[in-house]
Amino acid sequence: MHLVIANKLYSSWSMRPWLVMRAAGIDFRETVIPLRQADTKERIREFSPTGLVPVLIDGDAVVWESIAIISYLADLFPEKAIFPAGSNAARAHAKAISVEVHGGFRALRQACPMNLGKRFATPDLSDELRADFARLEDMWRDTRARFGAGGPYLFGTFSAADAMYAPVVTRLDTYQLPVAADTRGYMDTVLADPTFLEWKKQALAEPWTIEAYEEGHLPVADFRSG
Repeated sequence: MHLVIANKLYSSWSMRPWLVMRAAGIDFRETVIPLRQADTKERIREFSPTGLVPVLIDGDAVVWESIAIISYLADLFPEKAIFPAGSNAARAHAKAISVEVHGGFRALRQACPMNLGKRFATPDLSDELRADFARLEDMWRDTRARFGAGGPYLFGTFSAADAMYAPVVTRLDTYQLPVAADTRGYMDTVLADPTFLEWKKQALAEPWTIEAYEEGHLPVADFRSG
């Protein structure tokens, strides 16, 4: 399998299937194509029919969109419980909240782009931004209460749902958004996850930066300095 992704420092969509594949122990090779370079579009077009990443190539199968890649992997490796094992209700819930983040939370995405290399001061909280992270807190709290008794993740153990929300967790942390104690506890679980830490280590070692993701916010820490 061949997973084509963008900068690990900034690409939330790339992070999601990568975390799933690493956590599940699925063998793959990766190609990182840095964004906003002179040859970026041309290089991505070699692999992706949409001109976007991530994209997974598995023999004759070419799968784009993070949620589609994860669904493909779940079908291909049912024994790995990429979506939570157990009840149909748990799996249905996991898929529903995974699709929700795929198309939702636009205010949060626009106000707080993912940047694993810095910590920023809390931005002005618009009504739309407050609504987004209020929905996140309610969703995570409800999911943990219903399905999370077996461990600290949304469904007890790490699943595709945690991978889908991992970039959101980083945003809440990077921009120091005000959250409840139980939300912070879940965030700390994701931020300490070994697979996430592997991704972050590689992200911080990347040589590329994108000024649009570095400017426009007040930085309070730079994890790439020194």
